[in-house]
Amino acid sequence: MASRRSGLGKGLEALIPAGRQSNLEAISLNRIRPNPNQPRKTFSQEALEALTESIRSVGVLQPIVVRRDGFEYVLVAGERRWRAAQEAGLSEVPALIRETDEAGSLTEALIENLQREDLSPLEQAAAFQQLEEDFGMTHTEIGKRVGRSRSAVSNTIRLLNLSPAIQKALAEGELSAGHARALLGLDDTALADHLAERSAADGWSVRQLEDAVRAGKGMKTGKRPSGPRAPRPAAIIELERRLADQLGTSVSISYRKNKGRVVLNFDGLDQLEQIYRRFFSS
Repeated sequence: MASRRSGLGKGLEALIPAGRQSNLEAISLNRIRPNPNQPRKTFSQEALEALTESIRSVGVLQPIVVRRDGFEYVLVAGERRWRAAQEAGLSEVPALIRETDEAGSLTEALIENLQREDLSPLEQAAAFQQLEEDFGMTHTEIGKRVGRSRSAVSNTIRLLNLSPAIQKALAEGELSAGHARALLGLDDTALADHLAERSAADGWSVRQLEDAVRAGKGMKTGKRPSGPRAPRPAAIIELERRLADQLGTSVSISYRKNKGRVVLNFDGLDQLEQIYRRFFSS
């Protein structure tokens, strides 16, 4: 974590097309001042505290946008991230320096790279949120521009609602996006953190975590399971692990009465193509 105290999130440079990286800099927070014409005058304290904790865990995932004003900079977009970075104790923050007020150019840059770059799930979520909050795009509009459904955009943004501990596990590859989405179904943060820790430590498949989430919901509502579930054969669990290792993704196997199915989970078309090549490469 020490290497990210500057606030530079992993992969930020990938958000700016080739030839524009020079405009992305780490700028001291005390050289940035808010825009006096910012129409948003109030910020939810609860949301600000949640973002602050996220930044402490995984850094600033998306740059703020500023314009030069002498030796200082004036915020164009990202005041909530700027405030949260201050609360998190950062000394500087990643910022994209714009020389003009044309919001369209930055929007196109973000969209271009969302379509092109291999961003992590959290980085995708933060980019979608930036397009929504800073540039007023709806989830439907974002989906059309990046080739995703509205629900896919919404569910990706929801990853930012997970606790800092789960976001950190996702950012470090201890949990997949599929695991993280399963945990979104829990309102109990402590239970979600506990199940995330167990899942990462024991190598649970997404299916196993989903089962645990359903069981946790049943305990909270007082519902009893419909009946005892037969233990899964050790050979099936071992096959899941081997397939997951070979394919580089989580695998779920359902097996009963000598019949079943295999479910492969993937994050994005690039990973799907990698799985395809594993099967059909000569």
